[in-house]
Amino acid sequence: MKFSESLKKNSYFQNVYKNGKSYANRYFVMYVLENNLKKNRLGISVSKKVGNSVIRHHITRLVREAYRLQEEMFNRGFDIVIISRVSAKKISYHETEKALLHLAGLHHILLRKEDGIF
Repeated sequence: MKFSESLKKNSYFQNVYKNGKSYANRYFVMYVLENNLKKNRLGISVSKKVGNSVIRHHITRLVREAYRLQEEMFNRGFDIVIISRVSAKKISYHETEKALLHLAGLHHILLRKEDGIF
């Protein structure tokens, strides 16, 4: 079951940057802002500094897939923007997933086992 959609408009990204809270790790920066909806909206940003279009799209696909497979672990009702750092250029899927869950844990947007989801 799909619990999220893409964050597409620049104004939505800017709102999350301006009003959201951010945490970072070695590979990514994650901004989170409550959106008062019953689903999450995910935005991914990979700068040209990271690499050419092939590398940027590869990182985008890794992040999107890592989120999709772990989506049921996230609380609902947030706009999430993930910004890739240059160090993510040669990241594996498992490192992507681990980094994403680490940042979600810092933001306290992961469901707990007591919530009965997993």
